[in-house]
Amino acid sequence: MGVSMETAKLWVERWERQQEHYAIAREERFRVIADVVEHVAAHRSRPLLLDLGCGPGSLAARLAARLPDTEIVAVDMDPVLLELGRTHHAEAARYVDTVIGDSGWTDALALDRPLDAAVSTTALHYLSEQTLLRTYRRLASLLRPGGALVNGDHFPLDDRRCSELTAHVGRRRAERSRTRDHEDWESWWSAAARAPELTDLFTEREKRQAALGNHDGNDNDLTLTRHIELLRQAGFRHITTVWQGGDSHVLVALKE
Repeated sequence: MGVSMETAKLWVERWERQQEHYAIAREERFRVIADVVEHVAAHRSRPLLLDLGCGPGSLAARLAARLPDTEIVAVDMDPVLLELGRTHHAEAARYVDTVIGDSGWTDALALDRPLDAAVSTTALHYLSEQTLLRTYRRLASLLRPGGALVNGDHFPLDDRRCSELTAHVGRRRAERSRTRDHEDWESWWSAAARAPELTDLFTEREKRQAALGNHDGNDNDLTLTRHIELLRQAGFRHITTVWQGGDSHVLVALKE
């Protein structure tokens, strides 16, 4: 079910533009996540990173370019996106096919030492609250002392009026940048499904979706405060937002 480099390049580049439809400050958020990793991994020999919900390798590729001495394990459950990443960003990471939060999901990672950082961007919001707490706890056990969990995502605020305000600011900024003119999520997936080279991968994707059913498939809508509460329950004591743009945040939890 492999794809050509040309095909992978086409669909990854379209993926990048599609993602900007939703996150105008996406590149800055990537840079901030790399800043955090750079800080926590300073003076570490070959830091080990875990990229959660890696998609086609967007964050892994940027981290590998910024921090070339790192080893990155990139995780996703989508066969289409994983194959695009393996082909287009082959040198950036070791890609692992596993379902985040499932029982024993970290066994597939084949880690040989504690993690220096676990990172994610716009991926963990699909996990239910219970699964997210379980995942946070598991990540806390995998991180070395001083390691970090770094999550860049859109987090609504507890105050509804403030949350509406931050979301509005984000939308207006996107309109000014014209990224809202880019193709959206549904359009990308619909077009990719018609690509002949991706047919077998989409067949596999449909089989998995049917087998998983509604496997945490909806946005959990958890607020920033609730994420912080779950992180504390998971054992993290030092938690802070290091960057915000509209309702997009980079949230960092440090292990003791």
